[in-house]
Amino acid sequence: MNYQGSQHSKLVQRKIFSPLFADREFANITESNGFSEIPIVLVPRSPLLVSLAVNVPSGPFVLWQKWHRNMGQLAPGVLWVWPGWCRISHIITRATITYNAPTRNCPTADNVMVNVDLSLTFRIGPDTEAAQNFVYKLGAHRFDELMSAETEEAIRGLVYSVTHDKVNDLREEFAVGMLSTLNSKVKMYGVQIMNVKITDVKLPPDLQDRLERTTAFKTKMSEQEKSHENRVRVLEDEATRSIETIRKSNARKLQEITAEKKRYEIERREMEETARGHARVEEVRAMTEADIALKKSLGCETVEKVKARQNAEALLKKTHIICQTMKIEAEQKVNVEIKNSEAELAVAESKAAAMIAKAEAESDGAEALKEKRRYELEWERLKVLETIAASPSRKFITGKKGDAILRELVPE
Repeated sequence: MNYQGSQHSKLVQRKIFSPLFADREFANITESNGFSEIPIVLVPRSPLLVSLAVNVPSGPFVLWQKWHRNMGQLAPGVLWVWPGWCRISHIITRATITYNAPTRNCPTADNVMVNVDLSLTFRIGPDTEAAQNFVYKLGAHRFDELMSAETEEAIRGLVYSVTHDKVNDLREEFAVGMLSTLNSKVKMYGVQIMNVKITDVKLPPDLQDRLERTTAFKTKMSEQEKSHENRVRVLEDEATRSIETIRKSNARKLQEITAEKKRYEIERREMEETARGHARVEEVRAMTEADIALKKSLGCETVEKVKARQNAEALLKKTHIICQTMKIEAEQKVNVEIKNSEAELAVAESKAAAMIAKAEAESDGAEALKEKRRYELEWERLKVLETIAASPSRKFITGKKGDAILRELVPE
């Protein structure tokens, strides 16, 4: 059945001429009465009496019978001389099958008809026992009816539980619920449902257009709201960044001021400590200098006292020596004067005696000496004249002195 381009799948069982064509027949999906027929079970033709060779395919499950009694799975390969009471009863595919189950005109809670396309995947297995359960307990035809009924019932129940505007929101929820429901019903028949999903949900065309426009308008409104929110967020972010920048700048300035304050306090403390250190050093130095000066003064006083004492002693000794020297010199001088005086006295006495004797002698020879002295005096006068006459310079003496000189030179 064709549902506006999407075909409903139909699971079938086919007869084939030989097991050799099993893979080709499984791949041959045909259309019949609007359905897409998918072969999942193949039944080969039974031999009348005997078959010389039977090819057993290796891919699918191959079940065989003996006198129409199930004998299990047949190993793949070639069987020679296969009798007519032995036959391959079923060939079941191991492949994963995709089953499409579209449902049309499903009423919603608000009585809107919608079309829902459902797709599921399944496989038969995984072992021979599961394949035997599927063939002998269910079969391809009844499995197709079960799948069709279950999927349509589930889809209609799901759609009827919601309004038309919420149909698209139930895809994931429906897939999970449908998967668990189908597995619980077909697991005993050796079938595993792998996946269930709703591929498409279609509303009536006019409603679909209206909803599309509504959705477009809502989308546009949402975009505008997002754009507005984004703009508001951008403005808030810019304001926040500006405030944060100002806050950081103020914090940085505050840190700089605090650091500068601390630096100034440290410098002030350093200057105070330096001043205190200098003051202590100056105080210690002043005290040291005072102590040194005091000790030096005391030392100088002691030295001066010693020097004064030494000078006094030296002066006293010197004075004593000088006095002794002067005394000795005076005594020596006195002694010398006494000796000189005694000598002079003796000389004077001798001279006096000589003068007396000479006077007595002159007195005795006065007349004789008078001529002699006159002679000597005249002789001396002539020497003087000779000296004057011998002088190369000429001197002129006039006046009383000249007369006196001439009188002396020329005696009367």
